[in-house]
Amino acid sequence: MTPRILFLDHVGVLGGAELSLLDVARHFADVSRVALFEDGPFRHRLEEAGVGVDVLAAPESVKKVSREGGKGGDLKSLPGVAALAWRVARRARGYDVLYANSQKSFVVGSVAARLARKPMIWHLRDLLTDDHFSASHRRLAVTLGNRLATRVIANSEATAHAFVESGGRADRVRVVYNGIDPAPFEAVTPEETAAARREIGLGDAPAVGVFSRLSPWKGQHVLLDALTRMPGLHAVLVGGALFGDEERYAASLHEKVVAYGLSDRVHFLGFRRDVPRLLHAVDVVAHTSVAPEPFGRVVVEGMLAGRPVVATRAGGVLEIVEDGVTGRLVPPGDAAALAETLGALLAAPARTAALARAGREAARRRFSRDAMLEGVARQICGVAGFQAVT
Repeated sequence: MTPRILFLDHVGVLGGAELSLLDVARHFADVSRVALFEDGPFRHRLEEAGVGVDVLAAPESVKKVSREGGKGGDLKSLPGVAALAWRVARRARGYDVLYANSQKSFVVGSVAARLARKPMIWHLRDLLTDDHFSASHRRLAVTLGNRLATRVIANSEATAHAFVESGGRADRVRVVYNGIDPAPFEAVTPEETAAARREIGLGDAPAVGVFSRLSPWKGQHVLLDALTRMPGLHAVLVGGALFGDEERYAASLHEKVVAYGLSDRVHFLGFRRDVPRLLHAVDVVAHTSVAPEPFGRVVVEGMLAGRPVVATRAGGVLEIVEDGVTGRLVPPGDAAALAETLGALLAAPARTAALARAGREAARRRFSRDAMLEGVARQICGVAGFQAVT
């Protein structure tokens, strides 16, 4: 017997956390439902996968609460949080466990779980550090985690460590790495790869790809700075701005491309559903975050596509890439080091191909979707008092 699960997420857009939840919710589709606090593409993807979805629209005061925090905005959101928690609690009565996929959904869900007298799982996919959250929001998250979360699932050792360092209870935390199905990345044919390169306009030029939403901490500007040191190298940026402040950053990237004279070498593709095909279209995958990454899903995806990966030496990425063995690591925000490493990879194709093969095998072995689903199922069943099934 499998416990009934009410999954919670506060966004309707598609990010790495949502793609991971998509796999988990699809696995438990017969005994679960997802409640989103905002409508959007994520709902459509869940429904396409056969997952039941409800949109419980959050009040504007709740939507406006940002990671950086602010006492005025936080206080204004309290009535909205309470009202939304009551709505979630009413639905929770038909389930055995609540499962929050984001920090904001956890704040609402933890209150709802207490009201409905249900156990609460928080899948922590963020680093609770001052790079990402205000001190007040870290204190709130840790306090609720210690008092109201039955289990905290961390997506990396780095994420777990940051939670404990912020005052979180270590006995509540279990690490379950994100897992990714390799099949879509291995199914791409040479013909599809060639077609993608033609569509982008790469010709025979070498190309580096960054696959991430456009955000200051994701560091696309570092790649543009590196590109000025590498004549002839093209850059493919897959992703767009998800939130208001990111729109300004996206505009600044376009301005930088013009100012640097890179318009013929930088390709902005926006959000795409054919990421495996586009990964194959580039020669190197770059991860350029200037702040530590909780996990680094795109790093694993690049490895599964058989592409050499250059990633920032920080956070959860250190648990994915072994420098010089399964990929290359560079200091955060160091455009010169990134350019040098890209140049070295492109100049030594045989050595780079061996690096990519080792990366693919490591990714398949360590970050499988089945391992993730088994780990999550074990935690859900344990919290709900059921025998674990997969």
